[in-house]
Amino acid sequence: MKLRIKGATLRLRLTQGEIRALQEHGEVEEQVPFAPNVSLIYRLRKDAAARQIGASYRGNVVEILVPAATADEWCANQQVTLAQLQAVGGAELNITLEKDFACLAPRAGEDESDNFPHPGSGATKC
Repeated sequence: MKLRIKGATLRLRLTQGEIRALQEHGEVEEQVPFAPNVSLIYRLRKDAAARQIGASYRGNVVEILVPAATADEWCANQQVTLAQLQAVGGAELNITLEKDFACLAPRAGEDESDNFPHPGSGATKC
């Protein structure tokens, strides 16, 4: 799972295996180690009580909750993106969840074997 942060935007990109894990286990999590015993954790989790996609940050954990029914439907269909604006004081946080497509041109050192096939590639793997 890739996390992109730019200004007031959080974007998670999930591979096919991560989509399956979200569907079957209810969450996907990654860690970025910065020092011994210090990591940034980012997590996407289905939540039956959530009414809309929302993000929180507590104790070095960025957690994005998605309503369980929305997540199940997204995991099972061809829809690429889920998006939500979250009010944060007088501003907004833009939260985007995307299925991660392989690049049209291979990049050295990057394994994209579990990515979704790029729509422009003519591949049919999903």
